[in-house]
Amino acid sequence: MRDYIWLIPAVPLLAAAVNFVAGRRLPDRFTGWFAVACVAASWVVSLIVSAQVLEGQRLDYNLYTWVPSGSFQATIGFYVDPLAAVMLFVVTTISLLVHVYSIGYMHRDPGFYRFFSYLPLFTFSMLLLVLANNYLELYLSWELVGLCSYLLIGFWYEKRSASQAALKAFIVNRVGDFGFGLGVVFVFVAFGTLAYAPVFASVHTVAPGALTIIALLLLAGAMGKSAQWPLHTWLPDAMEGPTPVSALIHAATMVTAGVYLVARSHPIFQAAPGALGWVTVIGLVTALVGATIALVHPDIKHVIAYSTISQLGYMFFACGIGAYALAIFHLFTHAFFKALLFLSAGSVMHSLDNETDMHRMGGLRRHMPVTFATMVSGALALAGLPVFAGFWSKDGILGFAFEQGNYWVYALGTIAAFFTAFYITRLISLTFLGEPRYDTDRLHPHESPKVMTIPLAILGVCSLVAGFAGFPPGQGFLDKMLDPVLDTPAVEHGFTPTTIGLMAFATLVAVSGIGLALAMYAWRVPALDPQLWTRRLGALYRLLSNKYYYDDLYRALFVRPAITIGRALWRLDVEGVDGSVGEVAEGVSEAGRALRRLQTGFVGNYALAIGIGVIALVAYLFWPR
Repeated sequence: MRDYIWLIPAVPLLAAAVNFVAGRRLPDRFTGWFAVACVAASWVVSLIVSAQVLEGQRLDYNLYTWVPSGSFQATIGFYVDPLAAVMLFVVTTISLLVHVYSIGYMHRDPGFYRFFSYLPLFTFSMLLLVLANNYLELYLSWELVGLCSYLLIGFWYEKRSASQAALKAFIVNRVGDFGFGLGVVFVFVAFGTLAYAPVFASVHTVAPGALTIIALLLLAGAMGKSAQWPLHTWLPDAMEGPTPVSALIHAATMVTAGVYLVARSHPIFQAAPGALGWVTVIGLVTALVGATIALVHPDIKHVIAYSTISQLGYMFFACGIGAYALAIFHLFTHAFFKALLFLSAGSVMHSLDNETDMHRMGGLRRHMPVTFATMVSGALALAGLPVFAGFWSKDGILGFAFEQGNYWVYALGTIAAFFTAFYITRLISLTFLGEPRYDTDRLHPHESPKVMTIPLAILGVCSLVAGFAGFPPGQGFLDKMLDPVLDTPAVEHGFTPTTIGLMAFATLVAVSGIGLALAMYAWRVPALDPQLWTRRLGALYRLLSNKYYYDDLYRALFVRPAITIGRALWRLDVEGVDGSVGEVAEGVSEAGRALRRLQTGFVGNYALAIGIGVIALVAYLFWPR
């Protein structure tokens, strides 16, 4: 493993470098498939490494020392255990499918080579993040992931909305990353090292108060990257980037980095008094905020984006109640069905000239049968219907909360689950069912090419079967793989009367949400007419449709004051600093112009001036005192 593990991040980096340097002069077909081939090679090596991890092998290896400075050692190395193996599989698998899909989606885009430079660069960054064996390497990878996100969100930089969305994502993430950076510093101060193994082994030697500070600072970084409340506002705007970007970065991999950070650092969080309580509360609030906004949003990509925020909230509060393995299990299943939902939405947009308003869709089931079938598979997995992936992971988290006695967590999580089933069925109904609401004279929907539908089909199958990695509950493949690493508390395993009852109730909740949405948007039951309920809900509907006014609040509290202060400082610089320097320069120039008049060029004038000077000097010296 040690001899070839470096290939996992290195091969995507090679694709990024070659495409960026030579891509402009190469055919698009070569550029795209070269990136696919490199990511496929990384995927194969990841499978080999994962197989060795299953056989019991582990790796904590320093590739080289970057900065040796006394007791501080900045190293680049690799840390491979079951948690890293799961993340490697998720990142490389989703990345490979998205790269293939992008060849069709980005066809004839003038920035094709640039896109296939940024996308493998992101894959490299995320793989390096997963493989890091110390907090400094993790932080550097974290920032490189953020850079790739900025480049890909603002890929169509000629659009003002895209460049603004990229800037917003970058700035909001800097808030969390500032806390993360301080957390890395505090880790070194407290432990004398940044390497995972010695830090986790000596957690008991550090004062509880210091551990709480470290945990909360790390949590700040995780909140920014994983779009947790109140740092969630950047993720919906990030949908301005190409849809494959949304599928890869903002659904399946990058935004899960925060969950990975909390799970990886679980020894610190476990020993830090009060830290897990904050993780739980933030996760629950995020799950409910994301789900409720998705209930009313008209944009197909934004609904899925808010769904991502909500599901990340599930992963966070799962970590908060100690169910780290279940959080990673939900991360695993969510990657497949959420990437599928985004890519299916991209297929719809590809067919409707980039239309995203669901109220201008409808009736697409007849024209796009493959996209419809695969998106329904992803929707049922998200809704948590039995057999589908989300049922085993999401409801496994809720079941764990109930069995641990966290009934308020279970109740609020179940409410969010009902909303989830409702809004995703609303999306399917408005997009694919009923009569067409688009311009039938201008638009002629059609199924996407095979290079796009084949990844959809693979993800559709994964959305159905991925959940069986955790079957039976508590005794599944992933449970046995992750539990020894993540120290999950013991609960009843298998199909006990309690788990069967919880599954039955979770199914009832999901079916109720699906049925209500179908009655409102597909069957058009008069008493449940959406416009009628929009008027009845009044202020509540306006609150949700305006996204709780978070953007307006942040604009008033932070953006406008920052702009005002910036303009004042600019005026001080231009009129004060630059102005004073300019005045001094102008004064010197005026003095020079005045003195220049003394230079007449006539010798007689100079002799007269000398004579007057001599007389004045003699008078001064001999004047009686």
